[in-house]
Amino acid sequence: MSKPEENSEEKESAQILNKKLKDVEISIPIVYGNIAFWLGKMSNEYQSHKWTIYVRGATNEDLGVVIKRAVFQLHSSFNNPTRVIEAPPFELSEAGWGEFEIAIALYFHSDVCDKPLNLYHHLKLYPEDEPGPVSIKKPVVVESYDEIVFPEPSEGFLARVQSHPAVNLPRLPAGFTLPPPMPVVPVEDTSKRKRGDTKDSPLAQWFMKFSEADKLLQLAAARQQAHIAKLRRQISLINGQNQHLKSPSNQ
Repeated sequence: MSKPEENSEEKESAQILNKKLKDVEISIPIVYGNIAFWLGKMSNEYQSHKWTIYVRGATNEDLGVVIKRAVFQLHSSFNNPTRVIEAPPFELSEAGWGEFEIAIALYFHSDVCDKPLNLYHHLKLYPEDEPGPVSIKKPVVVESYDEIVFPEPSEGFLARVQSHPAVNLPRLPAGFTLPPPMPVVPVEDTSKRKRGDTKDSPLAQWFMKFSEADKLLQLAAARQQAHIAKLRRQISLINGQNQHLKSPSNQ
């Protein structure tokens, strides 16, 4: 039986979509961490806290445009310690009493990357350096900010995500034009789809706002640079004075 010949236009289109774009990179700001609530009078020896581990967009956007699944590796004492989350939001909740390291593996869509990204988060249940009794209303929140960078993305990947709010596109090379956005593939029943962003999450009120943290970091860096510049001026003045004392005219 002979194979039907592949349509030349489709073949050319596929080649264009798979073409790598040099000097271009796509970045996805993410936040990963945990929120833990003390159970108070409901706690016991083995379950003192209810906690949630998650990976979210830095501005709570849907990461499903890039991430296909997330795998959380819990402590071996848990039933089924390898937990696979197949769709956003990428989070899971459990109860327990101990703190431990959780390995997180992020798997991407086929046009994004064929290798997983491994993250590690130390589950935190107990507050540090906070006076007063532990509250059941105020959780312990530990989050880390990071950016996933995809250098030399394919044209198909760029065309698919270029207008998505979770994606950052840096300045493109001179003379480069964005490919036309790819049409949205209709789904069988959008009303049954689970919302993938975390904007309306019951935990959202406790999420850290990293845009504010970035401003504080930038301010601290600016102050540090100003302090370094001041020290350099002082050292320069001291060196100048020493040179003046050692000059022949002063001997």
